[in-house]
Amino acid sequence: MLSAVSGSLLTSLLVTPLDVVRVRLQSQSPPSSSKQPITPSSLSRFPSFSNLPPNLGVTACCREVFWVNNASPFCFATASPSATHTALNPSISSSSDPSAAANCAVDSARENRINSTLDGLRKIARKEGPASLWRGLSPTLVMAIPANVIYFTGYDALRYNTSSPIHNHVSDNYAPLIAGSVARVAAAATISPIEMFRTRMQAATSGTGGTGVFMETMTGLKKMVQAQGITSLWRGLTLTMWRDVPFSGIYWWGYEAVRNGLTDLRDPSAHNGDKPRDHAHASTFVDSFVAGAVSGAAASVVTTPFDVGKTRQQVLEHISPQAAKKDPSFIRPEDRSMARFIHSIWKDEGMAGLFRGWAARTLKVAPACAIMISSYEVGKKWARRINERSREESLG
Repeated sequence: MLSAVSGSLLTSLLVTPLDVVRVRLQSQSPPSSSKQPITPSSLSRFPSFSNLPPNLGVTACCREVFWVNNASPFCFATASPSATHTALNPSISSSSDPSAAANCAVDSARENRINSTLDGLRKIARKEGPASLWRGLSPTLVMAIPANVIYFTGYDALRYNTSSPIHNHVSDNYAPLIAGSVARVAAAATISPIEMFRTRMQAATSGTGGTGVFMETMTGLKKMVQAQGITSLWRGLTLTMWRDVPFSGIYWWGYEAVRNGLTDLRDPSAHNGDKPRDHAHASTFVDSFVAGAVSGAAASVVTTPFDVGKTRQQVLEHISPQAAKKDPSFIRPEDRSMARFIHSIWKDEGMAGLFRGWAARTLKVAPACAIMISSYEVGKKWARRINERSREESLG
């Protein structure tokens, strides 16, 4: 337990900035062309725009940017700077150059968009301050302790304990996959509400300080629970399972294969499938670090589509009862089943949408897995030797 906690604390401090960028990349809308005209009828699927006047006058020239679900920019404008235009944005009518305001709106939306991992780190730090890159660190630390204690100790118990059904009835080749998947189910279900809080906190683009974002996130969750019940805190758990269970199975399967391969190169006689291998601290750290990074990177790429779906479900604002009554038949893609939601992302955005943020996720997951598992293995070895020494001293 101490080994799992120490590794999770170190990992959280180092990789949280990459996790913030990953959430921002996945939660933002796909880029859209400013030349594409948007009509009131095309926005009818959004409850907020269900009663638009038919003569709104939408053209390719943007004057005002409205945000739908805090994600999708839609530009509204009149055909010419007129009284109707003033009603939309009074500040433009007083400007000597109305087109400058339009360009400003478009440039602002484009400037705020994150295009890559490094671009996200730079823009978030510049606009919101360097401390915002560690936004969500407090719930991450709170979540990491129970999650990793359940996950790692559960895996060890299922994998190596002589009373475990997996240890006794599953082939040694597939035992890591099954044990890792089962341990992950227990850990994910336990900390799902905390993970939702962290995800919504990291997705917030407000420039307010950490305390302001924390309170805004708490208020948003409170409204969501009041509208949809306590079970809404587990929204996205199905997609989390679809992401974490195969990730965990692939990770542990690959981890043990790579680690055992590295150990065999050093000492072919050391193989023992019934218990973890015992080597010097340096060898244990190197083998675990390399195996964790390789297997973690591979598993993160494979499961990225489910990570995208989970992020979008968790950052989505709930529909108010008034809006739901206006169009009872309206169902957002994020509210559909996992398979339909993933299919809608692929249909609307293609493979690029399904794998949005994969680089940020891999850059975060690979070192996180390497640091976490190597710290865990070294700490576990250190604790085992202390226990063995204590037993020897007690026996005489």
